[in-house]
Amino acid sequence: MSSSAEPDPTAADPTALDPTAPDPGRAARVLDAADPRTDHWRALYRDLHAHPELSGREHRTAAALAAELRESGLEVTEGVGGTGVVGVLRNGDGPVVMLRADMDGLPVREETGLPYQSRHSDVDPAGDTVPTMHACGHDMHVTALAAAVDALAVAREQWHGTLLVVGQPAEETASGASAMLEDGLFRRFPKPDVALGQHVGALPAGVSHHARGLLMAAACTLDVTVHGRGGHGSRPFVTVDPVLTAAYAVTRLQAIAARETSPDDPVVVTVATFHAGTKSNIIPDTATFTVNLRARSDATMARLVASVRRVVEAEAAAAGCPQPPTVTLRENPPATVNDPDVVDRVMAAQRAVMPAGTVRTAEPLMGSEDFSEYGLPRGRYDGDPVPYAFWFWGGPDPALFPEGTDSGLSPEVPGNHSAQFAPLDDPTIAAGRRLLVAAALAFLG
Repeated sequence: MSSSAEPDPTAADPTALDPTAPDPGRAARVLDAADPRTDHWRALYRDLHAHPELSGREHRTAAALAAELRESGLEVTEGVGGTGVVGVLRNGDGPVVMLRADMDGLPVREETGLPYQSRHSDVDPAGDTVPTMHACGHDMHVTALAAAVDALAVAREQWHGTLLVVGQPAEETASGASAMLEDGLFRRFPKPDVALGQHVGALPAGVSHHARGLLMAAACTLDVTVHGRGGHGSRPFVTVDPVLTAAYAVTRLQAIAARETSPDDPVVVTVATFHAGTKSNIIPDTATFTVNLRARSDATMARLVASVRRVVEAEAAAAGCPQPPTVTLRENPPATVNDPDVVDRVMAAQRAVMPAGTVRTAEPLMGSEDFSEYGLPRGRYDGDPVPYAFWFWGGPDPALFPEGTDSGLSPEVPGNHSAQFAPLDDPTIAAGRRLLVAAALAFLG
């Protein structure tokens, strides 16, 4: 996020977008009348935080969300797209509004020192038992979603339409949204007229950031295997060393961003894993590494993927590898591009229930999300695209932020995927609840 984000005084009034749009003050009335159940939601959040589960294995988390939705009176279906949860609350004729939260944790050993710190472990795709942590805040997402839905369910007399509530698995592998869609999310359940979602991040607790249009980049992960010819470490001259070849490729890949891309079209090229060998005196047959790419358009992403292939194939050829490298593409979510009219309407509604100056616009991020899959079926799922809005809201202590900034550009502010990422439960849960309730009521009749 830009550290210079400011409130947007030109945001449209929701009634200018649709003459039948609901009164934005209604959200304040709903929230003021509802029981905040602060202790309940704090306990839920801390329980989820202490028991994170990896992508596709969110059985305990899904059961907890399903129980909360049933208690609020929703029709609940579990096991959608794997461990996904779908809740439906029908309340007369009117729009179908989708609210989504993701549920998975990360293979990170938590170092926050919190009394409810995760000491949980899970089994990763390789079959290894690894420490797990909610280092991206999905526990907060689930809690805020459950709290918002509960408030809306209690206040049924204030709105009409249908709530479609989605607890999504496997966001961290960018596969959960597509899995739920392929399992009939928009065929088995009411298809939404609008989809809404939010993500906690390295902003001061209580602040939210929005973007009219591009919010987050597209992403792609490439698994690369360099095939060499192994042998004894004392006789490298009779081998083709895949470690050296892969190391040259990793270094050269950095030139894609630094020397092949205009600064007007930002990209990110990150190599975050590198594996080779079993012993210091054995030159292995293969070396593997992963390349994570970020770009703001499909055309730029296609160029990046082609550049990675060119570099690794050229390095393998230069080294005399016995066969070309294997390059496998996975985790390829599209860019998150918000509908400007939906964003304007959401921001106007949220400003009616949030402290002055806390609902702001900001520059796009190079992070990625698979939430955009719900809005961009791209011919793979039934029906037309769904307009959507996705935004960020803050979790860390505002005192951590350098004066005059509102984004986590300082090392003193642990960000998402850090072992020290620790959103405050108060006021973050309450803020997330208010933001979702206001956004939903901006569209419900």
